[in-house]
Amino acid sequence: MPTDRDNMLQIRVSTPAAAAFVAVVLLFATGGPVSEVAYGTNATASAQTQTAAHGSPYLATHLYFGTGRHNGEPPITDDQFMKFVADVITPRFPSGLTVQQGRGQWRDKTGSINREISYELTVLYPAREAHTHDPDIEYIRRLYCAMYGLESVGRADVKAQADF
Repeated sequence: MPTDRDNMLQIRVSTPAAAAFVAVVLLFATGGPVSEVAYGTNATASAQTQTAAHGSPYLATHLYFGTGRHNGEPPITDDQFMKFVADVITPRFPSGLTVQQGRGQWRDKTGSINREISYELTVLYPAREAHTHDPDIEYIRRLYCAMYGLESVGRADVKAQADF
């Protein structure tokens, strides 16, 4: 006579599958891959309450400096660019700035596509100070072009919320 045990569906779980199941259960039970309890914080609640209130209106100005030169002139070196930052840019933005090196490309006035090492400069300043910083930014752009015989320095202004 068949017993209830004989009629039951037999399920076998391999050790890796069981471990994965336990990991998923723990992941959902603790709220994430790293438990906030382990660090004594509730980062999720803290981030949700602070997001709306963080920062003041700022502008982020990004300037894009190419290093390729025309008429067979050698490219602008890293030392030359960093000296320009120290001598020209830093005195105008002593509160701070960020410089990142990258690879850029752009189409010049003759229609040629130029690929070159480039630098992106980012300065953040309160939005209410935009009118006082604009002449400095334009001076930096004009001087770099004049010093190295370049066509332009790209500029992008982005509204931001910033807090330091």
